[in-house]
Order: sequence, then C-alpha cells, then structure tokens
Amino acid sequence: MSDLEIPAKSANALMRARSSYLRSAMHQPIHWQEWGPEAFAQATREDKPVLLDIGAVWCHWCHVMDRESYEDETLAPLINEHFVAVKVDRDERPDVDSRYQAAVQAISGQGGWPLTAVLTPDGRPFFGGTYFPRHDRYGRPGIERLLLTMSDVWKSKREEALESAGSIIAAIEHGEAFAGRSGSLSPAITEKLVQSAIAQFDPHNGGFGAQPKFPHPAALDLLLDAATRKGDAKAREVALVTLTKMADGGIYDHVGGGFHRYSVDERWVVPHFEKMLYDNAGLLANYVHAWQSFPYPVFSTVVRETVAWMDGWLTDRQNGGFYGSQDADMTLDDDGDYFTWTRAEAAEVLSPDELEVAATYYDIGELGDMHHNPAKNVLHVKRSIEPVAKELKREPAEVAGLLASARAKLATTRAARPTPYVDRTIYTGWNAMAISAYLQASSTLQVVGTREFATRTLDRILNEAWSDEDGLAHVVAYSAGEGGPRIPGVLDDYALLVHACLDAWEQTLELRYYQAAEMLAARMQRDFYDATGGGFFDTAADPGAIGALSARRKPLQDTPTPAGNPTAAAALLRLEALNGDAKLRDAAEDTLEAFAGIVEHFGLYAGSYGLALERFLTPPQQVIVVGEDDLADELESAARSGYAVNKTVLRAPAEVLRAGTLPPLLKATLTQLPQLQERASFVVLCQGTHCLPAMRTVAELQAAMAAQS
Repeated sequence: MSDLEIPAKSANALMRARSSYLRSAMHQPIHWQEWGPEAFAQATREDKPVLLDIGAVWCHWCHVMDRESYEDETLAPLINEHFVAVKVDRDERPDVDSRYQAAVQAISGQGGWPLTAVLTPDGRPFFGGTYFPRHDRYGRPGIERLLLTMSDVWKSKREEALESAGSIIAAIEHGEAFAGRSGSLSPAITEKLVQSAIAQFDPHNGGFGAQPKFPHPAALDLLLDAATRKGDAKAREVALVTLTKMADGGIYDHVGGGFHRYSVDERWVVPHFEKMLYDNAGLLANYVHAWQSFPYPVFSTVVRETVAWMDGWLTDRQNGGFYGSQDADMTLDDDGDYFTWTRAEAAEVLSPDELEVAATYYDIGELGDMHHNPAKNVLHVKRSIEPVAKELKREPAEVAGLLASARAKLATTRAARPTPYVDRTIYTGWNAMAISAYLQASSTLQVVGTREFATRTLDRILNEAWSDEDGLAHVVAYSAGEGGPRIPGVLDDYALLVHACLDAWEQTLELRYYQAAEMLAARMQRDFYDATGGGFFDTAADPGAIGALSARRKPLQDTPTPAGNPTAAAALLRLEALNGDAKLRDAAEDTLEAFAGIVEHFGLYAGSYGLALERFLTPPQQVIVVGEDDLADELESAARSGYAVNKTVLRAPAEVLRAGTLPPLLKATLTQLPQLQERASFVVLCQGTHCLPAMRTVAELQAAMAAQS
C-alpha cells in the first residue's frame, strides 16, 4: 500500500500534504497540521500555544528528532493536550522559515534545522531553538521538560510570554529594516567584499575560515570576475585554490559526480552527504566560469560529471524539471554509508592493480574517515596522478586507465546499494538556477543535451507555474504527485527566473524568452518593490499574514542561494541593457543604494550584491558573432573566453538579425549593419547603443574586448 492510500484513521492531517517532508510525518501520533489559518484559528479557539517544527526531507537531525520524540507514543499525549502542533517544510515555505529562523537566532543566537519554536495562538514566537533530545543530554534540555515548562509559562506567566513575543517580533522587524543609504555606489564597495573573502581564505585547504566549510558560489564568482577583468592575482589564487581543493575533496562525489552540501572539516574531506539542487547549480556555474578564464582540465571534468549526475538523478527527463535534493542516508543509523567505502568493500570489487591505484589516489585505507564507522572512507584525491604513478612505479597513462576502470566498477557496485531518497519536488527558483547553469555549460563547453533540457524545463515552468492572475508559483510540481496548495512565488523565484529567461534568449534568440523576462520583471516590481524605501520585499503584501509573516523582509544575504535583492537588481540591469528602459536602471540603483551603507559587513555572504554592483558600475559588453562557419566558431570561442559579469555573447545567423526579431536596443543597432548583406562571418562589439565597426579576426576582437573591459 502506498502512502497515498493510507486510510485516514491511521494518519494525522499531514496525509493530505503534498510535501515529502510533511508526508514523512503523517503516521506520527502527534496531531500535526500544515501551516495555515485553520491551525492558528484552532489555537485561538482552544487557547493553546503552537508548537512549530520546521525541517526538510534531507535534514538528518530533523529525522532524528522525529524518531526520538515525535514518534514516541508517550510524548504525543502531552503535545496533543497542551499544544496545536504545526509542521513546516522549509523548502516549500521559505517565507515561513526565514522569519522564524530570525526569531530563533534572536532568542538563542543560532538557527538551523530542525527549528523548534513555541508561538502564541496568533503566531508570535516566545521560545525557540533547534534540535532538542527526547531526554536531557548533550547539554540540552529534553523536549518533554521543555514543553511542560512552555505550557506552564503560557498558563501562569502569560504576560511574560506575550511581552517576550512582542520583543522578538520587534527584533525581527528591526533586523530586516536595513538603513544603509549612507553609502554611495562605488567600486570601493566591491573591493571591500573581495578583500573580505580574501581575508578569510584558507591557503592550505582552500575555502573560507575553518570547519564547517561551505562553498559560497556567489563569492567565488565575484572573485573570478575580479581575477579576470581586473587582473587581481590574489582573487585568482583564492578562487582557483578553493575550486581545485573542493574538486579533490570528499565534498565532491568522485564515483557519481556532483557535490554534497558542505564539509564538516576544514580539508573538504567529510561532507554532510545530502546533495541539493541549488548547491550543484551554483557550483556548476562556478566551474563553467572558472573554465572560461582558467581552462584547467579538472574544471571541465567537474562540469561534465556534475551534469551527468544531475541528468541521472535530479531531472524529470520526460517533462523537464529539476528535482530538489537527494538525501544523505538510508536510515538514521548510517551516515553516508551509500557514498563511502571500507577497504574490504573496495577490494571485493576491484582487481589488485585497480585497488592499489585507487587506494593510493583516493586514500582508501583500513582506517577511514567516519566517526560512526572508522573503517568507512570518503573518497578524496590525496595526490594527483603523477606522484601516484611515481610512487607505484607505473606510467601515468596506466594509472589513469586503472582509475577509470576502478571508478566504473565502484559506480556499478554502488548502484546496487539501497539508494537515498530523492525529493522529486520541483521548485521554481532552484530550477531557474539550474536552467542558467545548464545553458552556460552548453555555450561554454558544449555539454551535450544541456541546452535542450534547460529550455524544456523553462517552458514547463512558464506553462505550469505562471498565471496571469496569480503570478508565479513557488512549487511547480510535488514529489507526491498532482495537486496540493498553490504556494505563491517569493522574490527569489521571480528574480532567478528572469535571469533564466534572459539566458535562454541569449542561447536561442527566441524572442518569447526575452518577453517572458520582461513580463516577470514587471510583476516582480509590482508585487515586491518598495518605491518609498528602495529595494524589494521577499513576499507580496498580505494583510492576513500570520505571526512573523507580517514582518517585511528585504533579503540581502546569500543563504546560500543568491539573495533576492541583488539578484533582482542584476535582472533589471540586464533587461535595461536590452531595451533601454531607464526606469529599470533607476529601480536597480535604488535597490543597491538601499544597502550600500551596510553591505560590506556581510563579506562572503554578499557576493551576489558585489556582482550586481559590478553590473551597475561597468557598461555592459555585448559581443555578437554573426555567421555559421569555422571562422564564426573561432570568433565565438574567443568571445566567450574569460568570465566577466558584464559580458554577453550572442551567436546569430545573419537572417535572424535581418528579420529584426530582437529586443529594442539590439534591433536599433544590429539591423542596420551593412555586413548583414554579405556572406562572410564577422563579430560586433557593442556597449548600449554604440557598436564598434565589424571585425573579422580573433586578434581584432581580443584587442577590442581588452580595451573595453
């Protein structure tokens, strides 16, 4: 019997949920409800506080807390008697999660998942934390003692609870009310952000700070832009060492491809094993950009292997769409066992020669890396092929061949293991990131199939998630199948999808994608833009907002997806470069100015802002390659060489330009080129409405691009 067929008497209200995380709790003895007015109306009617649990299907400690506490038949009566219990999927409801994370950070100084909070019946938090064990241990109070205390506070110390709730809501609102207009928009801001990343660089292991280590894709792109356009040698070192060390580390899956979420140690060896779509999309773009500027073979390898993993595990091949995540574990009793290997497990499937090479290269020893099972090894590159060949007295080509055959055998063996759960929910914003990354992989490295799948996915989102009446939906489709609530799109969804539409237009020159970008940007400005204070709110105004949802947020910090405000500003600037609408540039400028006085304090977490500011300060560089022959291929390759945030490269047959189906600024300039009547290929370099004379050699193009950078 599938979980969709469970009779109502054996399940709580979450059996009607569509979220994978919520449905995983449908059999718990807690009377869970989804977030919504019904649950809070019940709490008001029964005069009970709300127990709020926020987690995710990929979150290990969320499942630990579920098993220890929420599946405990002895704890359930206490919760059901004294609380109205509400469970939230942070992926499905980022608006709810972001606000209560801010609340818990105000209360305890740290956030994370699972998030555990106690709210007033109208949704204001008066207590919060993260994981709590069933009984007192780990220096943490047990959940039963904690809930009994909170229930008593609500009954006997209500005024204190209400006062605390009021101050926490005020703290959330104050924390989001940025007053940063004291700064001016200048290159000095970007330089401070770059220097902040450099200051936290770990020169031995790559990355930033000590453990745990996160990748920070936007900051890496900012460093790559500074290294390429400005010739910043230190930015180059930081970016390239970090990307190389991550590619060698255990955070990268050397058997299957793709990246795990983050590393628990400073050497990138032992990861948290869940794989997120947004991490892989952001890092895929990083490695494409790195290859553009510094074509190390490892960068190309990572791009192709990451795409292959995403194709195999995170894509709806039939309909288009990228799935949300792959879990880390099969059960709570393992810790990445699917992804790790004992020496004996490797020896069982590899020949002696393969084992000798793979064990030396990937550091597969009798003593491994995992605390729960010290025999388990996380594959990571300890030494490159040449030193391994020298140590083993083999030729490098022989070592490379044995490694390839060993990887293939390990992959086949791993495929037969029970596979961690894949959440097949399709989220608009995360999909937009993946669409953009796939399109960039297609244009720069010609990765087979990426363009076709990206545009098919984009078409699905525009068809299924967009409504002229309701705007954009946050969820395109659920893992559990059809139906479910329509979750309104947040700022990130709109801003990232505008970028995806523009990327698709650049690749295909299909005007409908440019028109979709204009449509989405107009709705984004209408529903989210603060014309008085500047910047964008993360959600549309809602007079009936529950609890902390009434707090207006203007997201600035990358967490780790690109922050909504700089992403929106960058989208408007890209559009303005194509249609010349000064109002778009004005809104982008106001948005960036709204945070200019404070953004430098965000350092690594403001990479998206730095990239958007570079777009604003630097005139857009548009390279249009016209032709279909070998010369055109050479001109396009030269045009794409070197990542630059302000650069756009178009490849257009002459007949497309003659037809004039282009955005306004390009239509006004390109259709007038006399060379369109000739057969020979050429390239044009434009900034705004000004274009240089047509060029026909790579040398001319390279010199002109260097002069404009």
